[in-house]
Amino acid sequence: MLGCLIEKRFTTPDQYPLTLNGLRLACNQSTNRDPVTHYDEATVHEAAQRLTRYGLARLASGHSSRAAKYRHLAEEALGVDKQQLALLAVLLLRGAQTPGELKLRTERMAAFDSLARVEEVLGQLADKGYARRLERRPGQKEDRFEQLLGSGGDGSPAGAPAAGYPQVPAAAERDLFPDSPPPAVTGRDQRLDALEAAVAELRAELRALRELLD
Repeated sequence: MLGCLIEKRFTTPDQYPLTLNGLRLACNQSTNRDPVTHYDEATVHEAAQRLTRYGLARLASGHSSRAAKYRHLAEEALGVDKQQLALLAVLLLRGAQTPGELKLRTERMAAFDSLARVEEVLGQLADKGYARRLERRPGQKEDRFEQLLGSGGDGSPAGAPAAGYPQVPAAAERDLFPDSPPPAVTGRDQRLDALEAAVAELRAELRALRELLD
């Protein structure tokens, strides 16, 4: 979902920030995704709320729409620049890839003048703990890289960002690292989450309405 928000900001700026339905469609599109997902609206809403709580996204009101919309805050939360962000988005959306594949697939988001530059930026992401180089498997001629915001390719938890860079909150790690045991969720927790989500959406709609009236 974070990858979708980053991608659409660059590729469809007129439709960004994304409504909940737009975010669902972005997640479930059949092109430029590996794997292809089939999230329902409730799943997308819950994940968007988690990203908001972790500081990776926020609600944003459109000037001509009353619907709540979402935008990402990855640059600030993760401490990355445009090229790093573009590579990270494609790795999030399409899994492990070679530098050549990444150069081609990030063209609409950020320009890289050479494969050497792609590898240099991948090295920067690796230094921050957000990506890593994979060992070549039999028959493979090129190195591949994968993102580490979720679990690693072998199922092990990803490494933490290097010192000096923003850390993902501990609560976020439980969702970003699916191998970690989840905390117990009580009925009270569920009711509070639902109330927080409803209040956030109402506030966004109220801001949009005020802008229309002004």
